[in-house]
Amino acid sequence: MADPRGFLKHTERETPVRRPVELRLMDWKEVYTEFDKPTLKTQASRCMDCGIAFCHNGCPLGNLIPEWNDLVYRDQWAEGMDRLHATNNFPEFTGRLCPAPCEASCVLGINQPAVTIKQVEVELIEKAWGDGSVVPVPPTQLTGKKVAVVGSGPAGLAAAQQLTRAGHSVTVFERADRIGGLLRCGIPEFKMEKRFIDRRLEQMEAEGTEFRAGVNVGVDITVAQLRDDYDAVILANGSTIGRDLPVPGRELDGIHQAMEYLPQANRVQHGDVVDGQITAAGKHVVIIGGGDTGADCLGTALRQGAAQVHQFEIMPKPPIERAESTPWPTYPLMFRVSSAHEEGGDRVFSVNTESFTGSDGKVTALHAHEVQMSGGRFEKVEGSEFELKADLVLLAMGFVGPERGDLLDELGVTYDARGNVARGDDFAAVGLPGVFVAGDAGRGQSLIVWAIAEGRSAAAGADAYLTGSTQLPSPITPTLVAQR
Repeated sequence: MADPRGFLKHTERETPVRRPVELRLMDWKEVYTEFDKPTLKTQASRCMDCGIAFCHNGCPLGNLIPEWNDLVYRDQWAEGMDRLHATNNFPEFTGRLCPAPCEASCVLGINQPAVTIKQVEVELIEKAWGDGSVVPVPPTQLTGKKVAVVGSGPAGLAAAQQLTRAGHSVTVFERADRIGGLLRCGIPEFKMEKRFIDRRLEQMEAEGTEFRAGVNVGVDITVAQLRDDYDAVILANGSTIGRDLPVPGRELDGIHQAMEYLPQANRVQHGDVVDGQITAAGKHVVIIGGGDTGADCLGTALRQGAAQVHQFEIMPKPPIERAESTPWPTYPLMFRVSSAHEEGGDRVFSVNTESFTGSDGKVTALHAHEVQMSGGRFEKVEGSEFELKADLVLLAMGFVGPERGDLLDELGVTYDARGNVARGDDFAAVGLPGVFVAGDAGRGQSLIVWAIAEGRSAAAGADAYLTGSTQLPSPITPTLVAQR
């Protein structure tokens, strides 16, 4: 245990300070200032090393949180990095992007502010990168087996790194012109600068993973070629079909899915010139959807110079404290303010969009009304109709499943009741020997920690298939790889 009295001596939860709004709106850099190491050690000392560490259960990756909290407190940073990497390939991604269900299940959080687990995680890995401790871990020998990973988001990258380290020859295919999936094209720079992806890709290439961007599997490479050339296939192509809003006026120009809008903004930050870019500059913007993607759209629109931004959410405003419906240690329903919400815009709850109207084929207004919950259903509040000026409408209402067509249909996958790719307990696609499914393609839209966890598990299933193992597959850790 880091400090047996740490949680009694240090009852305050401290996190990094965000840069002033007026400054961060002038650039696309991350919003947080540096967090000093003495304060971090103090926060790590608040961890109680519980007899039953509920934070383990709260984290889909099973991160060994009390262990690396203790090691950070004791200045044993290298050992802490090893424990961190034992369960998580990319803690610098999760430490920035995960909503931290581990903190929601922290025992200290029952009656005190939870341990700053996420901050300890990201500071630990950043120190490791800074002092050169993060190095390639190539396999000691090759198996002669070839694996294709389709999709280069967090699930695909995690699966690829695990399988490469296990000695298989892995090729990652990405239809976009850059590797990274939604990490690259969907996450704004102010939430995670893309240099963090690039340095991981350099490590993975040094380990032996091959990346092929700009390749649409099923079109540029046929499914028959894929099956002939590779001994196993990992499908990590995500859940990319955005939920639509089929109301009158949806066909008007100026109404776009969030994932039409955000990738273009990210491309510009890469230095690309995007012809006909969807931009919020000088416009009245309405974002429909109150989740993380909606907040990403909000921060992006504000940096582009939107005249006004409204973010709509059909659900009622959550309570300030943990709702009774989500008791500890579940992830709490409560009102949250992201960095983007601090920066501007109006959040509107309990509202439903009825239609759009426009002029000359372009949207000019949105028509909506308030709703209330009754018997578990939304009911219109009579007399609450209103009209709002809108030059740009962004649909950020989540995703409904993976894209079907050239790859999935020709491969012959089956689908579950939710429209995701059906798979077994070992993450193998139903009825397709040698094909495994990881991340949102099989799970549905979810968190980055689930994507990485599933990438590791699918890799374990593929490894067992390739090596003929009869043991129950489990995620391959760097320690196990080194022994092979």
